[in-house]
Amino acid sequence: MKQFVTAFGAEPEGVWAAPGRVNLIGEHTDYNDGFVLPFALPHRTVVGASRLDSPRWTVWSEQADEQIDFDLSERVTGWGAYVAGVVWVLREAGFDVPGAQMAITSDVPLGAGLSSSAALESAVLTALVDLGGLDLPVDERPALAQKAENEYAGMPCGIMDQSASIRCRAGHALFLDCRSLDVEHIPFDVATDGLAVLVIDTRAPHRHVTGEYAKRRETCEEAARVLGVPALRDATLSSVSSLPDEVMRRRARHVVTEDQRVLDTVELLRSGRIREIGPLMTASHASMRDDFEITVPEVDTAVEAALSAGAYGARMTGGGFGGCVLALVDADAAPTVADAVVAAYRAKGFTPPESFSAIPSGGATRL
Repeated sequence: MKQFVTAFGAEPEGVWAAPGRVNLIGEHTDYNDGFVLPFALPHRTVVGASRLDSPRWTVWSEQADEQIDFDLSERVTGWGAYVAGVVWVLREAGFDVPGAQMAITSDVPLGAGLSSSAALESAVLTALVDLGGLDLPVDERPALAQKAENEYAGMPCGIMDQSASIRCRAGHALFLDCRSLDVEHIPFDVATDGLAVLVIDTRAPHRHVTGEYAKRRETCEEAARVLGVPALRDATLSSVSSLPDEVMRRRARHVVTEDQRVLDTVELLRSGRIREIGPLMTASHASMRDDFEITVPEVDTAVEAALSAGAYGARMTGGGFGGCVLALVDADAAPTVADAVVAAYRAKGFTPPESFSAIPSGGATRL
């Protein structure tokens, strides 16, 4: 790995990678003990690493063009918190984490809702587990990566992003029950059906840690307390309608209906009816826009333009307030749909978006 050689003057002991992800459907359901359906992207964060004899970690990031050096006596901030958080959480779990030199590079777009943070955590975690010969089963790794982001980096995310980055399989979407953590790999080979999932980076970077994401989570948890259920996964539309606060009713209604849309999408995909998931995607977006209120004008414009240009369905993906839009399209129509979104942006004076067709890919691995 040339980045490691540049930073440290030698070849690494190994190179590991973990992908970004998009969520086909199931937004803000993960921390409500619900259901999600992400798939991994071919875009990856790559970590070259070698062991050190002392409990220190020296990390160089190509994207940040910065090197940090830390031990567990100090608190790391910025991008390094996602690396230090992984070391911390492994030590908290009782593992003897080896000191290491690491060089990091990534082609997962930052701030686009494609889970660049989970890709970084998952790549670092996979590297340290292998370097240290740690006995940590793959199905237990997402929870530790999530804890690193929640408790060290300060982002109250659910477990979906880390699960997708670590556990996804090529050609499949990951049907995850966020309560039991059971997974099922659902065939999602869009190319065979002459389809594509167009990912549109709306160029409206989201900023979750500023508080809006946390506020939505707090409202959902309060709604569950009022309803007397463990989580909104256990609520019904009828019970939600009894909530005393209108905003809380709308937030809870999104979660309950979104869980059902995930289950309906999985049933359609199991029977190979990929095109028929389009209306569920579009309904998901409407719910995020109207009930959960996490979309922004650039995102709504991209969805409307994609649908007008012939997409079977379109929706925002990710935590909201910017990020990316997914559009299910005929493969040969993808350039036309992308051009339609560009034209709509131009008419409104928005920064031009960028698009690519997503290929469902595999999870974290040693290269």
